[in-house]
Amino acid sequence: MPGDKKALLAVIGSCIAIFWPGALTFGFPGVMAPIWQEMFHVGRAATGLTIFFMLAAVGAFMFLVGRWQERWGLRRMIALGVILTALASFVVSQAGSIYTVYVWAFLNGTASSFVYVPALTLVQWCYPQRRGLVAGTVSMVFGLAAAIMSPLFGKMLAVLGYEAMNLVVAFLTLSIGLLGAYFARAPQDWENAASARRAGGTSAPKQRAEIFHSAKSLTVKESLYTRSFWLLWITWTFAGAAGVSMTVLATGYGLFLGFPLSSAILILTAFNLTNGMSRLISGILSDRFGRNQVMSLAFLAAGFAYFALPWADGLGACALLAAVVGFSFGTLFSVSAPLVADCFGLEHFGAIFGLTFAAYGFVAGPLGPTLSGYLLDVTGDNFFLVFLYLGIFCLLAGLFIRQVVPPQRA
Repeated sequence: MPGDKKALLAVIGSCIAIFWPGALTFGFPGVMAPIWQEMFHVGRAATGLTIFFMLAAVGAFMFLVGRWQERWGLRRMIALGVILTALASFVVSQAGSIYTVYVWAFLNGTASSFVYVPALTLVQWCYPQRRGLVAGTVSMVFGLAAAIMSPLFGKMLAVLGYEAMNLVVAFLTLSIGLLGAYFARAPQDWENAASARRAGGTSAPKQRAEIFHSAKSLTVKESLYTRSFWLLWITWTFAGAAGVSMTVLATGYGLFLGFPLSSAILILTAFNLTNGMSRLISGILSDRFGRNQVMSLAFLAAGFAYFALPWADGLGACALLAAVVGFSFGTLFSVSAPLVADCFGLEHFGAIFGLTFAAYGFVAGPLGPTLSGYLLDVTGDNFFLVFLYLGIFCLLAGLFIRQVVPPQRA
C-alpha cells in the first residue's frame, strides 16, 4: 500500500538523518579527548566539560524542539538539525583552544535535539502499534553509528590530519543527512495538523486524537503533576550520568591500563556497539515483556559491570564490561520513548519527552563526565572511586524505573 511505503521510507529517512549526529555525539568525544588534552594542554576535567556543554544544549532544546515541531513540521526540524551538525564540525575544525571545542559541543547537542525528537515522533506516528520496534530502530542507528565511526575517526585523523578530517565529516554530514531528511516525510494527517497550527487553527489536536486515538494523552502541565514523570526524570539523571560517562572514560581507562590508543579505542567501540544494538533489541523486548522490566534489568547489570571494571585488567574483559554499560545506555534511550508515550500519550510526546530529557542534559552531565573527570584529576586517576559511584547510580535507576506507571486519567 502507498501509505505503508511512505511510512517505511519515513523510518529509513529518519535513520539516515540521525547517523552522523549519533556518531559525533557518542563516538567523537571519546576518540578526541586524548587528542584535545595534548593539543590544548588540558586535563580530563576540561575534556569532560565537553560532554557537559553538549548535554546542556540537549536539555535546553529538547523541549523547545518538541514544541516547535508541532507548529513547523517534523522534516523542517530534522533538516535544520543536519545543517547545524555540519556547522558544528566546521567550527571544531578551526579549534584553537578548548573553548572552541565547547562551542562545538553545544552546537552538536543542539543539532542532535533537532533531529532526534522529530525522528522519534515521526516513526511512532507512522507505526503506533509498534512503537518499541520503530523507536528502537532509530535509537539503534543513533548509538550504533558511533561503534562504526569511532575506529574510523582514529584512522581519518591519522591519514587526513585534524582540520581536514573535520571538514570531510562536515561534508558527509550535510550531504547524507539532508538526503535522510528528504525521505523523513510525516503522515499526511500530521502535515495537515501542522498546517492548521501555522494558520492559527484549533482543529489540529482534535484531528490527531481522532486518527491516532490519542484522546487519553496528557498535556505537558498535567504530566508535570504526576509521580511517574518525576521518577522517570530521576531515572534519566542517574542512568544517563552513568551511561554517558563511559563515552569519555573508556579510552582513558584503556590508556591508564597501558594499552596503545588503537587498542584503548576498542573499549569505546564495544560500548558503542551494544549502545546501538541494544536499542533495537530492548525496544522489541519491551513491546513483549514490558518497558519497566527490560529497563530495570539492564540498569542493574550495568551497575555490577561498573563494580567489576576496576578489577578488569585485560582488554577483552574491559571491552565486555563496557559493552554491558553500553547495552544499558542504549536501553535507556530506546525504551524511554515508548514508555513516555505509554504513560502520557502521543499527542504532546515531543514536548514531554523533551522535558524528561532535560534531566539528562542539565544534571547527568555534571554528575557524570564532569565530576568523574574532576575526581580523576584530583585523585591521580583513581578509577575505582569513579566506577563505584557510577555503579551506584545504575542500581538506583534500576529501582526507580520500576515505579514508572501510566497515571490514572480522569
